[in-house]
Amino acid sequence: MDVSCPVLDTLRVIPCRGGTLPSLTEHIKASARDLGFAPVGVAPAEPPEHRSFYLDWLGLGYGGEMGYLERNLDRRFDPRCVLPNARSVLCVGMNYEPKTKEVEDVPASSGKISRYARGDDYHHVIGKRLHALLEEIRKLEPDTEGKVYVDTGPVLERDLAARAGLGWFGKNTNLINKERGSWFFLGEIFLSLELDYDRPETDHCGTCNLCIEACPTEAIREPYLLDSRQCISYLTIELKGSIPEHLRAGMGDWIYGCDICQEVCPWNEKHAEPTDEFAYQPREGRSPADLHELLQLDQAGFSGRFNGSPIKRAKRRGLLRNVAVAIGNQGRTEDIGVLGAALSDPEPLVRGHSAWALGQIGGEAAVRALGSAMESEPDSEVIKEIRSALREAEGETREE
Repeated sequence: MDVSCPVLDTLRVIPCRGGTLPSLTEHIKASARDLGFAPVGVAPAEPPEHRSFYLDWLGLGYGGEMGYLERNLDRRFDPRCVLPNARSVLCVGMNYEPKTKEVEDVPASSGKISRYARGDDYHHVIGKRLHALLEEIRKLEPDTEGKVYVDTGPVLERDLAARAGLGWFGKNTNLINKERGSWFFLGEIFLSLELDYDRPETDHCGTCNLCIEACPTEAIREPYLLDSRQCISYLTIELKGSIPEHLRAGMGDWIYGCDICQEVCPWNEKHAEPTDEFAYQPREGRSPADLHELLQLDQAGFSGRFNGSPIKRAKRRGLLRNVAVAIGNQGRTEDIGVLGAALSDPEPLVRGHSAWALGQIGGEAAVRALGSAMESEPDSEVIKEIRSALREAEGETREE
């Protein structure tokens, strides 16, 4: 079969225990929808069309520190390396757009968490249901071999989903569905069954560049090309060390992930609907998030608060690093006290970014806190942050 054209031009009807190929496919899709999946589609288990683009993207360094993207390339580029007898890939989406609710007593110092992380960890929610779906398929075809993936292995999920007709690659590089927008997770089941394949969706971004124009860190270099190293989601989740200073201001008050390029997308504004799935509704303290409260969490408090949440991926030091940056960007003198206390945090990463935040706020109180911390700071990188922050804060003081 021609890899560049995975769609069958003519319908093949193959007898099978569950019925003809089309009827078996529709039965499986109906079962998927009953489990809360939509959209649903089927792609052939063949090498991806975007192999060269992916390799070029990695070659440009746009993957940043995500070294895992360069591993197991054979499995990424051929589904049959994942499941030797794979013939079809069932691709599913699950809406995670939470219902908007009025929140009383919103703290003045509050931060934003990406919609996808305000509820339960999608890996567990989707994975459990896909395994249940695989068992349903095996009731129809007992000899079926299958393997489930939910953003947990070397699989080019977006490429497979696009070939299965779930949507097209938007200019922000997210998958966009014409009827649902882009607020949905992806999951797959690699199957030894031959099913009826869906047709890929055509691109409907047109001349719109709103996502590119709205990105505060200019991470979308050009249509369909994302430099992860400048993306707020990467900076707040995947990056484990210090956030480059020139990108901190652009992060605004985002502390985990970012939704800006999806929020401005017309397809989301016109067609996205809130999910009824309870698992993805915001948990207490995640929409909005009290920055003062978060910056004072110890390890036990962090682990307890974010148990079962995707936010645990950032670890305590990463999240509190992000929180410090958000507080600094808000520039409130009322925040100097909590930032000053964070200069004694056990994690150098938190101390360094708290120092930067104090420098952004400036004023005599910030200078005193930084000067006091300098006297006992043992970490050379944190000392550099404090010195830089003192120069910034003292400049603010002189201007006053």
